[in-house]
Amino acid sequence: MPSLDFTTMDGETMLHTLEQYCTENGASDIHLSPQKDGVRVEWRLHGVLRSLAIIPPVRYQDFLRRVKFEAKMKLNLTNVPQDGQYTFEAKGRAVNMRAATLPSRFGEALTLRLLDPQRGILPLEKLGFPEDIRTKLATLVEMPHGLVLVTGPTGSGKTTTLYALLSTIIGKERNIITLEDPVEYELPGIIQSEIDVEHEYTFANGLRSILRHDPDVILVGEIRDLETAQTAVNASLTGHLVLTTLHTNSAVEAIPRLLSMGVSPYTFAPALRAVVAQRLIRTLTDACKTGATPCDPSSHDTYGGQMVLPELLTISPAIQQLILNVEQTSTIFEQARKEGFRTMKEWGDQFVQEKRTTKEEIARVVA
Repeated sequence: MPSLDFTTMDGETMLHTLEQYCTENGASDIHLSPQKDGVRVEWRLHGVLRSLAIIPPVRYQDFLRRVKFEAKMKLNLTNVPQDGQYTFEAKGRAVNMRAATLPSRFGEALTLRLLDPQRGILPLEKLGFPEDIRTKLATLVEMPHGLVLVTGPTGSGKTTTLYALLSTIIGKERNIITLEDPVEYELPGIIQSEIDVEHEYTFANGLRSILRHDPDVILVGEIRDLETAQTAVNASLTGHLVLTTLHTNSAVEAIPRLLSMGVSPYTFAPALRAVVAQRLIRTLTDACKTGATPCDPSSHDTYGGQMVLPELLTISPAIQQLILNVEQTSTIFEQARKEGFRTMKEWGDQFVQEKRTTKEEIARVVA
């Protein structure tokens, strides 16, 4: 993909060009990194960071001032991190831009995250979940109570999966309330609440407040501490369906992670219904799938989109008992395998056979 020419653009024109170009091509993030001899401009496309241009520092300063103005940041503050946001129009829709600065050796680094509703709110089938997992997820989200975890690293699509799950039950006579940091996409038909740490509105006390509003389904953006974890578990035992995220490398690892936080196994075991672990992998272009063009796994042009690479661990009575007994992760994994659990690597091998991606892409994501 050719580099963009920013040499003659002022800050406002450069920002507008990047907004439209990155939205049109489906980029998730824009990174501007000051170096000794210039400022590196990169974008994250299909999960991979790629170079766009190198711009002179004077051009970057004009651009940075424009971003700070739009995002309501302090223009004269350069030695501490700042966060802000604004909205712009692209192809007839409003796209939210989250901006963050960071002091660095050669000046302020800037990261822009594009929250495009066209990419963020998708049905489960569009995310690429296999039919078997999709069917089980649809059943899980219809349950009257219990805890469902979605795990994975930052940028693995956890929030997108949670929104997809919620979208299947909106309008079905259930009071749905979310607690997020931040609210990334607007979902009509539910109540979305955003934490505010400066005013002591955290996940823990926010969740306690939500429980006073008679919810049927609660989405907690992330479990970060014992208080939030135990409150979420308790809520799932008292007639609420709780959906939340955690940072673990696999589905099975979510169990010892919560137990290590101090969550009681006697409440956790009966509360947990399932754990979804996921990554995002790049998918082949139509031309590569059909063989119309040579497929070079190392070329960015070989890939034209993304899909979920999942694991789904459903909690059977046998696994529930292992959690109660605080058994080793390996023991839980062995039992899950007996019950038909498939790892991300195994699903990846299937996707390669179906010519949806390449073995090199699976190896890149699942080491």
